Amino acid sequence: MFGGSAAGKDNQMKKKAKEQGEKTNVMRILEQQGIPYTAMTYPHKEGVAVDGVTVAQSLGQDPETVFKTLVTRGASGTYYVFDLPVAEELDLKKAARAVGEKSIAMLPLAQLLPLTGYVRGGCSPVGMKKPFFTTFHETAILYDAIAVSAGKIGVQVLVEPNALCQVVGGQFADIVKE
Repeated sequence: MFGGSAAGKDNQMKKKAKEQGEKTNVMRILEQQGIPYTAMTYPHKEGVAVDGVTVAQSLGQDPETVFKTLVTRGASGTYYVFDLPVAEELDLKKAARAVGEKSIAMLPLAQLLPLTGYVRGGCSPVGMKKPFFTTFHETAILYDAIAVSAGKIGVQVLVEPNALCQVVGGQFADIVKE
């Protein structure tokens, strides 16, 4: 996926991003960190979020490799980000254990934009207003690349999971319901 020289990869990334529209903050951050990515777009109605499985199908990707970003709040009041395959459901008890909290709850939708700078369907683990501790589902490391939102509905980035985890200072853990 990311073959070739470093300069060649960089030029390919820039060309691909330009072909698919304006760069997002996520793309800029990945480039600043020297993280290769592939930008992908999918059809959508302006401002309307599409479910993750539909996004994966639109991109021609396995739903196990397309990750959604969920924001939660722990019993301590600390906010946490969890990224998991789009067809899976977050297990709140496993997620709480993964971050050392007694319990966690999903962030109310009305608080998402003010807290993160992202809207539902366009929330990315990269480039939030403030950095929040991020946990990726452990299956992410099984793949050469996973897709996450590029910070805008209709745009995803395909990125190597370990590099992505390093960018956000995160971890991998079992966080989905059986």
